[in-house]
Amino acid sequence: MWKRATATLKSSLSLHITNEGSKYNAFHCHRFISGSPLHFQEMNGICPKHVDSVITFVLGGPGSGKGTQCARIVETFGFKHLSAGDLLRKEVVSATEYGTMILDTIREGKIVPSAVTVKLILREMESSDNHKFLIDGFPRSEENRIAFERITGSEPDFVLFFDCPEEEMVKRVLSRNQGRIDDNIDTIKKRLKVFEALNLPVVDHYERRGKLHRINAVGTEDEIFEQVRPVFAACEQTAA
Repeated sequence: MWKRATATLKSSLSLHITNEGSKYNAFHCHRFISGSPLHFQEMNGICPKHVDSVITFVLGGPGSGKGTQCARIVETFGFKHLSAGDLLRKEVVSATEYGTMILDTIREGKIVPSAVTVKLILREMESSDNHKFLIDGFPRSEENRIAFERITGSEPDFVLFFDCPEEEMVKRVLSRNQGRIDDNIDTIKKRLKVFEALNLPVVDHYERRGKLHRINAVGTEDEIFEQVRPVFAACEQTAA
């Protein structure tokens, strides 16, 4: 049965970005004010637009094919695709106060605070008429995961992990020719080591929670989607 993520999204926690990190207040729900990208309007109780939300995390290393499969899931099952990386890049391009902060953080080789990424994700959820969300590339670490669960008061309904051998991911990234300066073999291998160190503990956590669907990400696009399809089809059938 589809678990309604914000049936457990009790009260989105009040969140204030400070130089020291994030502070949380567990007693108020917030909705985004239109036109104010990262500011909140305080409300009491559960955020109404999130009450029936279904949240799926999509995890996998660079070149695992998760982006391609997300497009198929959107087309077939009507989910809204939210890429954490795309949201951060969009905020940088918008040249907002937070965009400037994100850019400076990346330039300094630091990690963008989890609270900022979670706020961007929640803003997109709040602005959408959809109630089914694929959150792609997040959480990237246990710290990300804990921040999401603390801020939203919820866990994902289920998690897809595109399990792909390193040599296959390296081959795919080198062949996709997207013009990215980090698409060279040394950088790719470093990214994969970071992924293994930070992301796999998240995978292990959700596997222990019984929420993980491990997808063998080797094969054609259609072959891989045939593993993905039953996960969503079974949930939709149960919810009907």
